[in-house]
Amino acid sequence: MDGKKLEYKGEEALKEIERLTMKASEVQESLLKQILTHNRETEYLHKFMRGEKNITEFKRYVPVTTYERIFPYIQRIANGEDSSLITGHQITEMLCSSGTSGGEPKIMPSIAEDLERRTFVYNLTMPIMNQYVPDLDEGKAMYLFFVKAEMSTPCGLPARTVLTSYYKSKHFKCRTHDPWNDFTSPDQTILCNDSNQSMHCQLLAGLVHRRQVLRLGAVFASAFLRAISFLERNWRQLCEDIRSGKLSSFITDPSCRSCMSTVLSTPDPCLADEITRICSQNSWKGILCQLWPKAKYIEAVVTGSMAQYVPALKHYSDGKLPLVCTMYASSECYFGVNLKPLCDPADVAFTLLPNMGYFEFLPLGHNGTLLMDFDEGDVPNDKLVDLVHVKLGCFYEPVVTTFAGLYRYRVGDVLQVVGFHNNAPQVRFICRRNVVISVDTEKTNEEDLHRSVTMAKKLLEPYDGLLVEYTSYPDTSSVPGHYVLYWEILYCGIKTEAENENAVVVDGSVLEECCIAVEEQLDYVYRRCRSHDKSVGPLEIRVVEPGTFDSLMDLFISQGASINQYKTPRCIKSKKALKLLNSKVTASFFSPRDPKWVPKMC
Repeated sequence: MDGKKLEYKGEEALKEIERLTMKASEVQESLLKQILTHNRETEYLHKFMRGEKNITEFKRYVPVTTYERIFPYIQRIANGEDSSLITGHQITEMLCSSGTSGGEPKIMPSIAEDLERRTFVYNLTMPIMNQYVPDLDEGKAMYLFFVKAEMSTPCGLPARTVLTSYYKSKHFKCRTHDPWNDFTSPDQTILCNDSNQSMHCQLLAGLVHRRQVLRLGAVFASAFLRAISFLERNWRQLCEDIRSGKLSSFITDPSCRSCMSTVLSTPDPCLADEITRICSQNSWKGILCQLWPKAKYIEAVVTGSMAQYVPALKHYSDGKLPLVCTMYASSECYFGVNLKPLCDPADVAFTLLPNMGYFEFLPLGHNGTLLMDFDEGDVPNDKLVDLVHVKLGCFYEPVVTTFAGLYRYRVGDVLQVVGFHNNAPQVRFICRRNVVISVDTEKTNEEDLHRSVTMAKKLLEPYDGLLVEYTSYPDTSSVPGHYVLYWEILYCGIKTEAENENAVVVDGSVLEECCIAVEEQLDYVYRRCRSHDKSVGPLEIRVVEPGTFDSLMDLFISQGASINQYKTPRCIKSKKALKLLNSKVTASFFSPRDPKWVPKMC
């Protein structure tokens, strides 16, 4: 990418969006030619194209692929083989995805130029936003950003999340002062690996600058709500820091202590009293507007699994602050931007930027299923649709080709085309394919959930307990959210006089062990979120009365489901179904400890 594109700001940025979307087909064709020119001699491409760089040959012979198929190449590079296995560029790091394969975190190859592409997208968001909310250069942004501790591959390449990569890059650390991106958080607090120390310092800085803050946010809605929860627990200590002008002793990170000494330059008892008065109220409804009275909106990802946090965000802002979702991005590729950022969260649509990667699309049914009769792992090449040829209202899975060495790679998202901006499609993010339940960045599919429950239910067998049926629900009524499993168990409960005197009852300790047994079988990212990040709470099993799942089936059939095709949903989304299940709960149990988690490559 031309380095000048990093300089697009203001009107120039908006003009560049128009240029790219007007010439979407030409930009895509040019980009694919560049990728093939740079990468045609790689081992992967040469196997299919024999050194050719013809687009027709690419589409005819290079197969649609999945992570499982490309991983052996990525693993070889991580172990020290040359980047030329998959790309003509030098791979500089591996990016850890929130997705998993075989229970392990996925890692994606990344090159230096990728950071320029991400920065290009970041630089577009404020010019877009400024069209709708003017004068954002006259105050500060309280954006709560965090890094995760990075690991290394066997050959020494950094392995880290895409956001950690950006925050640790020169594009972030060496950026010039920008009044439209004047953050309350000092960079050193963002780069602190200790999330509690980072959170304390960032919230403290946000409170000190409370009357200058014009916008609030975090990357994900769940992260912003964790910050509110942290504030609820720790506002007294934060006020004491402000009152005394001294940082809490538990902040031991030297960089945090150094930069925060400037933020807390003098004691401010008046400010501490203001915050105390606000935080001491019985209800925290609308508290964000009281603590940061000039705030104009909250920015965070509120699509997909994050949509479940919209009611909580509206509660804390009393519905007065728009919820803004600016971009669509993943570890594999950054895709596009939201040109109408003040729209309702349910209506968020992203305009795909044709210079980010070469995009193709696999047609799907509305529920994310494949339309054609072929195996999941063997998609015919001719079934893919180009960027400019997708159809309005249809559902697709994006398939990307990148400079970093992904070729016709299935991303796993389900998108719906809801419009066009010039010649570029605008898509709504529907969900991740095959994901059943999620409360944060972890994503659990039906297969993993079923395998985990199957292992855990064996603990019931010595007590003559039999798991009849189960379903799940992502409970986000508190922070952090947690998984709830509804279990109908035969012969489980308190023994009555009418029961056989010799019957063995499954007691609470066994069901607590069932909770942790489920968690131990869930994937690496779930266990990291539970044990290390603390962004997911202990799993809960709610035991329901006998016959509950028959009643659940009756409910769905009464709403139009076919009795011949009915299957118990593995995750409940219906409010009526949830109300029914909760009315039948006889006992509730939580995991007594964190599941085992050992840091691996990321």
